[in-house]
Amino acid sequence: MKRYILWMLTVILTCGLVMTSCSNDEEAALPPVNEVEALLQKMTLREKVGQMFYIRMESLDATIEWETFDDLAALKNQEVTTKMRSTNENYPVGGIILYAWNIEDEEQLARIIPQLRSLNGNPLICIDEEGGRVARIANNPNFHLKKYESMASIGATGDPQKAYECGNTIGTYLKRYDFDIDFAPVADVNTNPENIVIGPRAFSDDPAVAASMVTSYLQGLKDAGITGCIKHFPGHGDTSADTHTGYAQSLKSWDEMKECEMVTFRAGIEWGCQLIMTAHIAVPNVTGTTDPSTLSPIILQNKLRGELGYQNIIVTDGMEMGAITQHYTSAEAAVGSIQAGADIVLGPRDFVEAFEAVVAAVNNGTISEERINQSVRRILTLRLGMR
Repeated sequence: MKRYILWMLTVILTCGLVMTSCSNDEEAALPPVNEVEALLQKMTLREKVGQMFYIRMESLDATIEWETFDDLAALKNQEVTTKMRSTNENYPVGGIILYAWNIEDEEQLARIIPQLRSLNGNPLICIDEEGGRVARIANNPNFHLKKYESMASIGATGDPQKAYECGNTIGTYLKRYDFDIDFAPVADVNTNPENIVIGPRAFSDDPAVAASMVTSYLQGLKDAGITGCIKHFPGHGDTSADTHTGYAQSLKSWDEMKECEMVTFRAGIEWGCQLIMTAHIAVPNVTGTTDPSTLSPIILQNKLRGELGYQNIIVTDGMEMGAITQHYTSAEAAVGSIQAGADIVLGPRDFVEAFEAVVAAVNNGTISEERINQSVRRILTLRLGMR
């Protein structure tokens, strides 16, 4: 593990050198392919697999018992414990996502982020800070930050500059607090009035309006030094159920989705987004199955990578959500999502089980190590290209 820590220090130093020498040209910001390969060749299988997991900090402590997110909120884990560090020695992680219950105030946040960064794997620090009702920091009364009514209210103005201002404001304080990735904005088109999970989190029920807002928000984040992530592919806006609690589906055909949901995702891809988050919704009239999109190679490989030409990172939605846990074990979900085409497994219900399952799948030939390398190349490219 000491060698791994030294390797990650090399990554950090190299990143600084790369970014110092780069011009503003987008292509110049990309690290040389041979540099990524050199880093990849130094990594063990467990180090590679670790980079593909972004987890809650509580996942590093198997003694924490919980059934619902309310249970986790009540625990208010707000520091890295000795138990977490002990687990992390054998289970490196590529990213940590903080939730509202992990954050008390500015002083505590300033303490915990260096603790997280010191973990094995040099994790990137992530958060869901969309604005509106999903804002882990701005909605905390101990922080005095600008709040937004909703993304729908911004979309209703018809002015993409308002979306840019929102993304830039959020990105500016996230950068100040030392975050790397914001799992925002929502790129869903909210076409179903019975939608209980997206609703005003989406910019509009008009895909053209939503598309311009999404790219403007992404640009606002980028200009503040934060990497954004558009979600939830292939579109959660035409559902009436919540994947946090169970099965949800859209009955649209792919042709119908191309005229609506894909308008915003195409715009984000053309803009150059670095991360796209999957939805756990089923789209049976596209895939012919009731499998969630997160586990569907038709959706992630044939449609997102093949037809839409997306080449960057695919991150799953939280794998501890009911749409996954009610039907799959943590092992099955992690292995299945990687087989489907995902690069990052976010928030598995049982991190250790999921991690070991992926390692075992490589060792027994279920997943090739070259398939793991494909994802890790994308992840290393993102890390080296961050400002």
